[in-house]
Amino acid sequence: MAKSFPYYLANRAVQANEDLEVLDKHTGEVAYRVAQAGDAEVDHAITAAVEARDGMAELPSYRRRDVLRHCVRRFRERQDELVEVLIVEGGKVIRDAKGEVGRLIETFEIAAEEATRIGGEVMPMDIAERAEAFWGLWKRVPVGPVSFITPFNFPYNLAAHKIAPAIAAGCPFILKPAEKTPVGALLIGEILAECDLPEGAFSILPVDRDEAARFTDDDRLKLLSFTGSDKVGWMLKERAGKKPVVMELGGNAACLVDADADIDDAVDRLVFGAFYQSGQSCISVQRVQVHEAIYDQLKDRLVEKVGALKKGDPRDPETFVGPLITEDDARRVVEWIGEAVEQGARCLVGGERDGPVVTPAVLEGVDHDCRVYDEEVFGPVLVLEPFSDFEAALDVINASRYGLQAGLFLRDIGKIHRAWNRLDVGGVIINDIPAFRVDHMPYGGVKDSGLGREGIRFAIEDMTEIRMLAVKDVGI
Repeated sequence: MAKSFPYYLANRAVQANEDLEVLDKHTGEVAYRVAQAGDAEVDHAITAAVEARDGMAELPSYRRRDVLRHCVRRFRERQDELVEVLIVEGGKVIRDAKGEVGRLIETFEIAAEEATRIGGEVMPMDIAERAEAFWGLWKRVPVGPVSFITPFNFPYNLAAHKIAPAIAAGCPFILKPAEKTPVGALLIGEILAECDLPEGAFSILPVDRDEAARFTDDDRLKLLSFTGSDKVGWMLKERAGKKPVVMELGGNAACLVDADADIDDAVDRLVFGAFYQSGQSCISVQRVQVHEAIYDQLKDRLVEKVGALKKGDPRDPETFVGPLITEDDARRVVEWIGEAVEQGARCLVGGERDGPVVTPAVLEGVDHDCRVYDEEVFGPVLVLEPFSDFEAALDVINASRYGLQAGLFLRDIGKIHRAWNRLDVGGVIINDIPAFRVDHMPYGGVKDSGLGREGIRFAIEDMTEIRMLAVKDVGI
């Protein structure tokens, strides 16, 4: 496969340079070279998107659907190549890479269906005598050119959750992929370039952070959708001016395992939720409260399973543990674990570093002020603690500046309803982990976890606005 990749400017591949080096996250060697854009190219892309506004808005819904279906077909044809890129640039083990490519396909399939469902309503106007002669309708219309910024951890699917609804809605877009993992987005661009879209419908531009200001600041862009850290997200919101901002930010996902839970199932799901792709997910399981009646039993089984997780060749289907995105991130995670241990925590398993790989760690007795408990670790760390009172346990889940999703393992319908009402999060998952997500769900958080919701239908709502029509019957 190719070792050098262009960027996409107004639908066209441009091999302007090979300035951006993309490392193989397992070996640390340069794997790909990518063309890097600058401020002039970003300005050009926005100008082209503005010029494409009418063409995209007027594109019939069946043609938008067919573009998305073309992408689905080509993703399937190139599935092995897409998986290989994720293993190399994303550092993913093959199971995680295949899972993400599958979700990329599902996300575009959902968008293809939603592209022909963007409708409106006929409104009764005769609710007052003065409006009796009117009839009314409203419909959704695209907001115009939009900008997207995506992170490194899901190079395909987080880009797909922005690109696919934009095409379905009829919005031209510009996308800045993460500098550490740009190739996945560029492969999506390569497939989009095969489609008959208006010139300027899309640009995918790897740019340095210092050259990315226009993605946020330029008033010609009518919406910014950002996925990344809360620190950066809130800073971008302040700079975005009048445009709406949708942000999917960080998390500190909590789980609760009640006394009536299926322990073996809970252990299996907790291991997956905390340690798949080395914990580099905003809904990775980080804090787990377990009812005191089953705490020791669950802890023993969990520690045994975590200790048996295999690291090694990422292309071996049995390998579960891969590297963090950089060695510096691995050092940070180990430092946070050490800080907790110094303050009295016990590391029950794992927590060692080998280059960019950190062995999955389970801790207990962690002070709630420790960073490994209070902040987003974004690494393979799970913190256990017992609870006895359900209401108090809900308070502990809520006592975080984050609020993305929470997972509860329990059977009591009254407690389920109570948790759904009380938990200050964007999603409550019952008998599974917070990392559970189907790509048509409304997905997003509250507090420092963001604003707005992704999930194709809900993203389309953000990328469209309501236009009203009121007609007075004058006997036409």
